[in-house]
Amino acid sequence: MSDELVRLTIVPSEVEAEIVRGLLEDAGIQSLLRPTDVAAAAFDGWAPGGAREVLVAAADLERARELVDQK
Repeated sequence: MSDELVRLTIVPSEVEAEIVRGLLEDAGIQSLLRPTDVAAAAFDGWAPGGAREVLVAAADLERARELVDQK
């Protein structure tokens, strides 16, 4: 089983990222949220609010996609 983290999706806000995280957690899938680097140039690597990447283990990616696509 791979521990590599892969991007599941990008959502427009931290609130939406937390909703996705909760959905995944309920299904037993661990996830990590991080700001995207879209605004890195404007904010010197720190993006207050804004888009978030939702990362999951590569082994969970297919199941996580199915869950997110259902909602």
